[in-house]
Amino acid sequence: MPPSKPPASRWIPLAVLVIGLAAFFVLGGPHYLKFETLRAHDEELRRFAEANAILAVLAFMSVYAAVTAFSLPGGAIMTVFGGYLFGAYLGTVFVVISATAGATVLFLAARTSLGAYLEAKASPFLEKMNAGFQKNALSYLLVLRLVPLFPFWLVNLVPAFLGVSLRTYVLGTFLGIIPGSFVYALVGGGIGELLASGQEPELDILFRPSILLPLVGLALLALIPLVYKNVKARRR
Repeated sequence: MPPSKPPASRWIPLAVLVIGLAAFFVLGGPHYLKFETLRAHDEELRRFAEANAILAVLAFMSVYAAVTAFSLPGGAIMTVFGGYLFGAYLGTVFVVISATAGATVLFLAARTSLGAYLEAKASPFLEKMNAGFQKNALSYLLVLRLVPLFPFWLVNLVPAFLGVSLRTYVLGTFLGIIPGSFVYALVGGGIGELLASGQEPELDILFRPSILLPLVGLALLALIPLVYKNVKARRR
């Protein structure tokens, strides 16, 4: 009896990646992921966002999801853009939703035939992360999302190869990226004066002690279930 073929739905994430990547470059995506572009088209972007609010939000979220799904550089800049166009609070909401969607597409694509290539790309880190995901996948994923110990694209991929469920992945991603996204969106909310003076925001802001220490604190809170589990196991 011949082996059964994988369901066609399994190829949907891969098709989304291919089509989205082509559209991103055809439409000149990389050109727009620069502060120079924001400075040059400041007024036009603001007027467009005000006159076409829904379209502006959908366009922003689509591009952000594509940047995340293709692991393209520019996520931090896009988050600043979101804060600049929509304000820190709404910008954070749009960023978190679209980043989670893009990361989920990549997670699902890693489970198709594309997975072999992606696994090879992430393989040097699989062993390092395996123990944490095996003990408590959600807590460990939250820590990796809250504190930038590894590149964002890597944390998007590795859970797919270590048996993390889709539900845990989506929940850990959504909650874990909220604080960092809000910091960058907050920067975007006050970027107008910097652009007017020809300056650019410093994107290493997450690594400043005043920002990093609270994130580490949140990460430690995320580890409480794991610590409790270990303590309980030792008492048996």
